[in-house]
Amino acid sequence: MIVCIENLNMQAMAQSLNFGKSVSDNGWGMFTAFLKYKLEELGKRLVKIDKFFASSQICSACGYQNPDTKDLSVREWICPCCQTHHNRDVNAAVNIRNEGMRIALA
Repeated sequence: MIVCIENLNMQAMAQSLNFGKSVSDNGWGMFTAFLKYKLEELGKRLVKIDKFFASSQICSACGYQNPDTKDLSVREWICPCCQTHHNRDVNAAVNIRNEGMRIALA
């Protein structure tokens, strides 16, 4: 079993998005360390996807990268190439899983 997550820089997010302590105090680093430890204990693997991977911009059906989705207010979109309807977060999760599996099997 492989668990795939995005390698987020929570400290930078706290500073750039004005979330303040609510983001920097959330323990993301501790969570990922515990997750990795527990997975390894069970003979499983954690794969971290680069924070610059365009997970929410890439169509999980055909691979088209939609520049219009850089705007975080775009929560749903239709791929101009294959007409697949995407929820931003679900699409990103599928892309993170697919990229993690690609990395793990390389």
